[in-house]
Order: sequence, then structure tokens, then C-alpha cells
Amino acid sequence: MPIRLSPGEFDRRRRVIRAEMEERSLDALCVFSPAQVFYLTGFTFIATERPIGAVYRPGRDSVSLFVPLLEVEHAEQAHVDLIRTYAEYPGEEHPMKHFGKLLADLELERRRIGVDADGYGGGYGYVGPRLSEVTPCDIVAARDLIERLMWIKSEEELALVREACRWGDLAHRLLQEYSAAGLVETDISFRASHDASMQMVKTLGPEYRSMRFGSLPAHAGYRGQIGANSAIPHSMAANVALGIGDVLVTGAAAEVGGYLSELERTMILGTPTEKQRRFFDLMLDVQELAFESIRPGVRCSDVDRAVSDDYQRRGIAKHWRHHTGHGIGYGMHEAPFLDVGDDTRIEPGMVFTVEPGIYVPGFAGFRHSDTVLVTGTGIEVLTSYPRDLDGLVIPA
Repeated sequence: MPIRLSPGEFDRRRRVIRAEMEERSLDALCVFSPAQVFYLTGFTFIATERPIGAVYRPGRDSVSLFVPLLEVEHAEQAHVDLIRTYAEYPGEEHPMKHFGKLLADLELERRRIGVDADGYGGGYGYVGPRLSEVTPCDIVAARDLIERLMWIKSEEELALVREACRWGDLAHRLLQEYSAAGLVETDISFRASHDASMQMVKTLGPEYRSMRFGSLPAHAGYRGQIGANSAIPHSMAANVALGIGDVLVTGAAAEVGGYLSELERTMILGTPTEKQRRFFDLMLDVQELAFESIRPGVRCSDVDRAVSDDYQRRGIAKHWRHHTGHGIGYGMHEAPFLDVGDDTRIEPGMVFTVEPGIYVPGFAGFRHSDTVLVTGTGIEVLTSYPRDLDGLVIPA
């Protein structure tokens, strides 16, 4: 069972990045976002006030990682050739000035450097100069260089996504098994997430390491989408008890080697009413249409437009709240997006969530989400959880 990317995968990425940089006449590539740093180096980190970045110089085929001193042992596990540290933020001399000196030491002054951002993005109270203020280099916007490469998953990446789907499915299975009227969502979610995670780490073995901060490797819950609140797509955990007759919208995921899955289902506690069945069936039909619409060569916007037209045809457009889906991989939400505003052409190797929902304020919401891989002719659904209503009714 795969649990991480191989060194060969990072060698492959350097080759592809190098070719893209040659097309753009870039002497170096500098990235600060956690996703792009990971893609280049395999280094994962908690983005705080302390700047972290990576520099790739294709002429030397070398990657330099810039980290605070407290990350040095962690950074030694990354696929890099040089680690440059600084003491602390903000320090007597700001870390970004140290970064400018790193570029000088790499003989990149006055060279053409592609960047995912003109400096560290910050957070946690971070304040600092732009990269263009600490170096005489020619700074060129190139956020899309790695981001576009992330759209198409390699075989190693797909293996990790598949494994993540397997454990996300287990977390959801336990969530459904543990759910009952009168129990509080927080307790159910914690128990299901804990038990799934314990099974996961025991099966994957002692070499498994989670690459996410602050969450269990596998988790499932309701996030407050219970009863009438299921009509709020991004509700927050409400710590409420489940009641007979409630519509329950779930969310489950797992992370393996940095890669994520997404699984969401609509369940009903007790015998479904005719109205609940009707909206559930409508939601299922719309998701099926989305599945059928995704194929190579089709634009992302066309998929979302087909779904939107179906909402209109069925007279349920007023119950629409969000686009059909989004890319997923290292990030829970990645480009491209199954949205009318995204004209990206779909290609084999892309991985999407497919999650058109129906939301009836004051009544309930209905949404399934599945993780799917684009193949040469259509899609392969990677999440395997039951989608039919009979398999999603919790006995009262």
C-alpha cells in the first residue's frame, strides 16, 4: 500500500518544471505557498508568521529550502539540495532580507525569477517586505506554472488518492454505524474519526506519517448539517443531537502521503417522507448528469452549465447554492473548478469532486460528493460508498 511519494516522483517533477521554465525563459523559480513548496520539495509545514520558501535553479538542477531554525530537522527529510535557515521572525534582520541574500548566494541577482507570489503570503500576524524589495532580480508572476502541473495527477499521486478514498469510506461507514437518535454529533464524529484513524495507522504501518496539522488522518462528521441546518452548505458543527426524521448531510475524508479524498452523503434518520425522497432523487439525478458530462475535451464550464440547465428544467434553480465541483489532490480545493467561469478543458488524469446540491431553506439540504478520476473516455468514481437512499437510511 502506498504511503508517500518516491524520490523518483520529485525527480520527474523537476524535469517537467525545468521544461516549463525554459519555455518562459526563467532562470529560477521561487515558491512560498505550502502546496507549491510541497510539490517541489515534499516539505509540508504549518504556515505561520515565519516565512518559508523554496528556490529551484534549473541550470544546476538544485532546490534550496528556506526555513526558520526550528524547522531544520524537519526540512532535512525533504527532497532538496540546500537548506538555508534564519533565527526567528521578526528577528534583528527580517527573514525576507535573509531570503534576498540566499538569492544572491545562488548567483541569481538581476536574473529572471518566476514566483508564485511576490513574497511570503503571511498570516499569524506576519508583516514583511515584498520579494521585489529585497532583491534586484527581475520578478515574474508564475503562480500558474506549478499549479497547472498539479492539475494532472501522476500514477504515484493517484495511488495515494485511491488509498485516501478507501479510508475516507471507512470513516463514513463508521459514522453511519454509530449514528442514532438522541446522540450528539460531536460524540459520533469523534468516535468514527478516531476508530477509522486507528485502523488506518495500524494497517498502513509504523512508517505512515500524517502530513496535516490539527486533524486525524481519517475523519467523518456532520459539521452541523442536521435537520433544517442541512440546507446550509457550509454550516459549522452545532453540537446538536440527531432526531428522528432528520436529514443528515455528511463529510468524510482521509489523507495519505499528503493527498486527500472527499466523500459526502445525504442520510435520513428514520423512514423518509415522500418530500424527502423526492428531493433526494432529484439530487441523485443531477449528480448522475454531472458524472455523464465529465469527459476529456469538455470544458469545466460546460459541465457546470449542463447541471445548471438541468436545475432550470426541473424547476429547482432557486435551490442552487454552488458550482458542481472542484479539483482535489494535495489541497482539499484545487483548480480547475467545475464552474461556468472556468473554461479549462478537462484532461485524463484530472481528479475532481462532483457535488451538485439541492438546498431548501427551512426544510433540508441534499448533497452527495464523490471523488472521481478523469479517464480516456469518461470518469472512474474513486469513492465507493453507497449512493442510493435505501443504503443511507438510519433505522430509528
